[in-house]
Amino acid sequence: MPRTYRDYFYRLLKKLGLPKTRFHALRHSFATRCIESKCDYKTVSAILGHSSIATTLNLYVHPGLSQKRKCIERLAKFLRI
Repeated sequence: MPRTYRDYFYRLLKKLGLPKTRFHALRHSFATRCIESKCDYKTVSAILGHSSIATTLNLYVHPGLSQKRKCIERLAKFLRI
């Protein structure tokens, strides 16, 4: 059965003219975008079916340069630097 979903997904990508990508990449993108949009970690973890927030953060959330920059800017503002 999983192969059926994968095959359908690949056919859909081809039909839409999108590059072939693994379906699991959508899960990764979903989790990352949820965190970037300030969804709380516990909710994202629950949606993904993880028993631990640490699992969600370790597997799916990778802060980008802009997120790191915003963090430093918030800290500077907090410290009034």
